[in-house]
Order: sequence, then C-alpha cells, then structure tokens
Amino acid sequence: MTDGRMDQRVSHIPQQVGKLAAFLNRLVHFTANHWLLIVNSVMAIQATLPALPPALMVAGRHSAGRFMYALFRPLCHQLPERSFFLFGPQLMYQYQELQALVGPDVPLRFIGSPRIGYKIAVCQRDLATYASILAAGLAFTLLRQRLRPLSLKAFGLLCIPMVIDGFGQLFGMWESTWWSRVLSGGLFGIACVWLAYPYIETGMKDVLMLTEPTEPEL
Repeated sequence: MTDGRMDQRVSHIPQQVGKLAAFLNRLVHFTANHWLLIVNSVMAIQATLPALPPALMVAGRHSAGRFMYALFRPLCHQLPERSFFLFGPQLMYQYQELQALVGPDVPLRFIGSPRIGYKIAVCQRDLATYASILAAGLAFTLLRQRLRPLSLKAFGLLCIPMVIDGFGQLFGMWESTWWSRVLSGGLFGIACVWLAYPYIETGMKDVLMLTEPTEPEL
C-alpha cells in the first residue's frame, strides 16, 4: 500500500512540471507582449511617487512622509536648493533664500516646513529624467513599429549637457540652474528610451515567437 501511494505521487511529478512549464511560458509570453505597458506603468509610479511625501507632510502624516523621504534617499542627494517645493509660496529656493528663511546652517536634506512648503523627494534633474522617460515611453507606443534605435554617437551627444552641467557644478566651476537641470535630465531620459526601447521591442518580438502557445494535440 505504501509503495502504491509512492508510485502514484511520483507519477504526478511530470504532470506538475508540465503545468509549471506551461504557466511560466504564458507568463513570459504575457510579459513580452505587454512589456511597454509594464515599463510605462513603473515609470509613471517613479515619476509621481516623489510628490507624495510633501502631500503626506501637509496632511499631518509626518512619520509616513519622513519614511518616504528616506525611501528615496539612496536614489538622490535630495539637496533642497536643487529640488522643487510643493504647498508653499515658491516652487524652488536658492541656497541663500533658504538661509534667510531657515537659518545659516541649512540641513543637508532639509525637507521643508509649513511656512515654505515641502520639497519633492528627488532633485529637479532626477524628476526631469523620470518624467521624460515616461513621456518618451508613451510616445514610443505610437512609434514602436518604425522608430530606429538611436546611434551611440547621438546618445553621447544628448548626454553631454548633463555631464557638463553636473561635473561643472561638482568641481565648483559654476552653480547649475533649475532649467539646466531639467533640460539636461530630460534629454538624458529621452536618449535612454530612444536607444534602448527599439532594441527591447525587437527582442520581445523574438520572445513572443518562441513562447507562442500551441494547441494541445488531440
């Protein structure tokens, strides 16, 4: 009796493996078929979620708001003079303005106050990069059948503004402005989509062919 039960359990293993393989095949096929929707959805969250911490702070959810700021900390320096502010009289503040409002020693990651508003959880350049990737990804839904990948040379040219603006500021040659951060971050995001998405589209078409569900044999 024991051996019979064991044999019965063993006989079910190939069937279970087959079901698992079929499920994974359908999952891969679905992902390849809807990869652009998935990526655009992720980028929509990435572009809008940084605005949630200021809303939480204004709503009195200080613990949740500070947690969200901490969540984005590994992704961005979060310097207040390079960030947009919400729910205050100004959309942005220069460092000297923050010193006049907060005091001479502005905390490195000062998040704001009810008086001046609260900053978005990522800097202006990062926000522009996320938003441009989302916008370019949405545009790609209309161009995906005819858009060719960006050349590496053109990609490098579109990245130059961010390199110049970022390194010039890093080495104290000049202080970047909000519009230079937005412009350079936006160009970088567009360049990334233009370079990568056409290749991904081609690869996903191959995956669709390889994972096309087959009709079961009668």
